[in-house]
Amino acid sequence: MEKEFYAHPSAFIDEGCKIGKGTKIWHFSHIMPDCVIGENCNIGQNVVVSPGVVLGKNVKIQNNVSIYTGVTCDDDVFLGPSMVFTNVINPRSAVNRKSEYAKTHVGKGASIGANATIVCGHNIGEFAFIGAGTVVTKHIPAYALVIGNPSRQVGWMSEYGHRLEFDANGKAICKESGQVYQLENNMVKRIA
Repeated sequence: MEKEFYAHPSAFIDEGCKIGKGTKIWHFSHIMPDCVIGENCNIGQNVVVSPGVVLGKNVKIQNNVSIYTGVTCDDDVFLGPSMVFTNVINPRSAVNRKSEYAKTHVGKGASIGANATIVCGHNIGEFAFIGAGTVVTKHIPAYALVIGNPSRQVGWMSEYGHRLEFDANGKAICKESGQVYQLENNMVKRIA
């Protein structure tokens, strides 16, 4: 049976991986055992996907990203060039902490910018937008726009990646899609 995904000849794919139809894996990338990668993903050059990682459909991973055990990404997640996930809070070379890997979940449609760092055990809400170089040290709510080190929230983003401006009634409209959002109790949801 012919495989339904593309892997560059320099990519290495270990046994036990499940890779969805239409996925592309580029130069020098390593997909380790027991990973689940959804359909139509794009895995850039020099990417490592560690054992047991789960990626949804249409996940875009730019060059030089390592996704460590304990990370899951829902559909439509974007991981920018050289961004970093961690999986242990207090790593030491001489101390084996494989049993202490903390989990990190990235929600549907979230974007993480170039050179950002996600400290393990902190979830990223759906459609959140993590600016380039940001260091995430806490949970990030859905639709939040965060920047800096440590990360601080500076606004809200639409599903199309535009900053939302809320009126006195807590409503905002995405300038590209026309989608309508409601801000209530410091939480955003799309209402139309």
